[in-house]
Amino acid sequence: MTTKEMPKTYDFKSTEERLYAWWEKRGYFKPKGGKHAKRFVISMPPPNITGELHVGHAITASLEDLMIRYHRMRGYKTLWVPGSDHAGIATQLQVERMLRAEGTSREEIGRVEFLRRTWEWKAKYGSYITKQHRRMGASCDWERERFTMDEGLSRAVREAFVRLYEKGLIYRGTYLVNWSPGLKTAVSDLEVEYNEEEVLLYYFNYPIAGKPGEYIPVATVRPETILGDTAVAVHPDDERYRHLVGQTCLVPMLDRPIPVIADTYVSVEFGTGALKITPGHDPNDYDIAGRHNLPIINALNPDGTMSEAAGPYAGMDRFACREKLWADMERAGLVIKTEKYTTQIPRAQRGGEIIEPMISTQWYVKIKPLAERAMAAVQDGRIKIIPERFTKVYYNWLDPEHIRDWCISRQLWWGHRIPVWTCKDCGHEWAARHDPSSCDKCGRHKIEQDPDVLDTWFSSGLWPFSTLGWPDETPDLKQLYPTTVMETAYDILFFWVARMIMFGLEFTGKAPFNTVYLHGLIRDERGRKMSKSLGNVMDPLEIMDQYGTDAMRFTLLTGSTPGNDMNLDVKRIESNRNFANKIWNAARFVISNVKEDVWKAGGPCWRIEAEAESPSADGGQLAQRWIMSRLNRTIADATRLIQEYQFGEAGRLIYEFIWNEYCDWYIEMSKLALNSGDAEAQAGAQCTLVYVLNQAMRLLHPYMPFVTEEVWQHLRKAALGDKPTKPQQADWPEALIIAPWPVPQAPYGQAGPTDAAAEREMALMMDTIRAVRNARAEFNVRPEKKTAAIIVAGEDAPLFEAHRAEVAMLARLDARGIVALDKLPQPPQKAVSLVLGAVTVYLPLAQMVDVEAEKARLSKELADVEAQIEKSEKLLASDFGKKAPAPVVQKERDKLADLKQKREKLQEQLRMLK
Repeated sequence: MTTKEMPKTYDFKSTEERLYAWWEKRGYFKPKGGKHAKRFVISMPPPNITGELHVGHAITASLEDLMIRYHRMRGYKTLWVPGSDHAGIATQLQVERMLRAEGTSREEIGRVEFLRRTWEWKAKYGSYITKQHRRMGASCDWERERFTMDEGLSRAVREAFVRLYEKGLIYRGTYLVNWSPGLKTAVSDLEVEYNEEEVLLYYFNYPIAGKPGEYIPVATVRPETILGDTAVAVHPDDERYRHLVGQTCLVPMLDRPIPVIADTYVSVEFGTGALKITPGHDPNDYDIAGRHNLPIINALNPDGTMSEAAGPYAGMDRFACREKLWADMERAGLVIKTEKYTTQIPRAQRGGEIIEPMISTQWYVKIKPLAERAMAAVQDGRIKIIPERFTKVYYNWLDPEHIRDWCISRQLWWGHRIPVWTCKDCGHEWAARHDPSSCDKCGRHKIEQDPDVLDTWFSSGLWPFSTLGWPDETPDLKQLYPTTVMETAYDILFFWVARMIMFGLEFTGKAPFNTVYLHGLIRDERGRKMSKSLGNVMDPLEIMDQYGTDAMRFTLLTGSTPGNDMNLDVKRIESNRNFANKIWNAARFVISNVKEDVWKAGGPCWRIEAEAESPSADGGQLAQRWIMSRLNRTIADATRLIQEYQFGEAGRLIYEFIWNEYCDWYIEMSKLALNSGDAEAQAGAQCTLVYVLNQAMRLLHPYMPFVTEEVWQHLRKAALGDKPTKPQQADWPEALIIAPWPVPQAPYGQAGPTDAAAEREMALMMDTIRAVRNARAEFNVRPEKKTAAIIVAGEDAPLFEAHRAEVAMLARLDARGIVALDKLPQPPQKAVSLVLGAVTVYLPLAQMVDVEAEKARLSKELADVEAQIEKSEKLLASDFGKKAPAPVVQKERDKLADLKQKREKLQEQLRMLK
């Protein structure tokens, strides 16, 4: 094979789609292996059917695919179960918007027609993210793809609900919930985002009943909730109001009597020190009401208008009521003042409307008994959370002293309808696995199903086992459950991960996975959360179109650490696109420089050496020994890091080996052997080039699957030809995706896989070469100009003498002018000295530069830098340093520090010349 068959440039656009289709067609994504094979199973966190691929999906897909590809290469029976979530609220919002655009609404078309239209939506848009996951290279078993409202998963939801209901763990109760007036439903805590916003704080007087002119001053940011007040609370130690405890206040404009109570929750310092208590619309007030046996008034209707309890304001929109009530209170002389105030405002994640805490009758799961078992599973080590610091967060969420029962009902139409029926004749209520036609108590037919649907988290809590066939004992459930790793974002540790653990233990008796891996959030290059309002949202599809999937995956995987947020910079993606091109060019070089008879060997370099009549005493040339040792060390370290879930660190290690050690050093050094005319030296270099590239592509494959597979296919074709033998196929299977993960192996003639002596000697040579290169750059020596050098290296002098050709080529020195000595009686005059520990290099200045001209140039540059330093110091000493914005001042300080560093460097160069 020649490079004529390997395109000059790597075309990721045509390669990615072609390779993915081939992988899928060949069935590589399916679990392979017998009953006793070690297994590795991941259930994909099901993305909502409404959305497009965003960077959150991209990091999830990249991390999980890395784990799957790695374990597949390690010989595990590997399965990645894909799927999507019906996403109750999110999907219903989309369909309702579509209906509004058509001039109608869900209420107008009715429940049956609305659900039909929603299923149409799902059919049209639900597969979108599936296609995008394919674009990301996700090696899922798509024949096992699941949807949370599939027939099988819907049956699992019914089974789970009925079991909990029959055990008394599901009940109906009236409590405070997050209420969405726009959607007219309860929403989970996860669907509420708290934003710091500037609002008005309203101060007013609460009249004391029977005492004209006596008041308690109170402050609130929600005046409309005054109409639902049932008490005014003060701190029991607050001397200002202690005499009023036990007396009665009158609700402004309604004159409804309420008590003045004492409670230690009240802050003496905040506001006026007195707190209006609205238990129907504030969670803290709700707790206070429970302690004091206060009544609870619901001042709002489900649509956000005021209820009948609001008296003359009934029927008004909540914000219109706020303005009207405040105006009326001002006329009544109760208003003190308003002032700007910054506080956290709860808004719906979908749509952005302000969420109202509201009393509502809902279905709940008794969570404590489930939470206790879920906590124990982590405490006793059945489940490990990575990073470990989130274990404490997990325990805090599940703390039986603070955990609250889970509200699982939603006032929506799209979702799993609650399987509870009520008989209108006898009042019997029961849960059923199948839709009944009559009351199972009295036998009559006047029955009604509860209109609500289940919280989306209820069905997704069953995901690890419902996707494998539960409640049936399917082969998949028997062989592939429990799953291995649950990988997801840290912000849903409680809302989803904890509930999967609870349900897994409750319904299967087993923890649903043994490891929880939590990744951080993706932010922009300045650390800001991505949002459309900031204009900093990065579309992964656009990134992949511009830079390729591999570049984006590698950036996400190597730029993150477990549980920490990541700042994503396009420049890093561009750099990793260049990495893919570097690999491609290295492969072209290798293929073009290996002779056909060497290719036919098809195996590791030590096979060539083993067949030689007299292998060299040191096991091969220094460069070959070094790169093989570095490869083996990289394999061992990368494998260990991946096993420890340090994916970013492992990826960076592989990158450094391929780019710096293999491409920049070994390939360059191999050129001497390739061009030497020595058949044995050529064979050793050629085979080492092939073997190391082969192993490096295996290491990199889980991170950058497309470019590695394409390069490997070219290598394989060149090595084996069109008719490979069985032994050759064992070394080179038909695809990299199923090739064995590399393991460190000792080259022929070596006791172990690493060679400390070779690594030490090469490190010494590399440090010397770098120092010479840096010196040449500092003195602006032309690339084509080669100079002599004296290398004083003590006992390592023979090393430099033996490898003067490599040092000369890589450091741009004249090989005939290199002198390697163990010691030097007296340093040479007019030479640049480079001290590198036990090695000192002397470079003759006269051969490098025109000394006088260089002194003049450096002196001029130094004078210019001195002038800039003086200017900067004067600026910082002026009013600018005190009055300018801190970031601007810091920028000037950083500039001054850089200038001073440059001055020192110029002064040192001048000292050398003088």
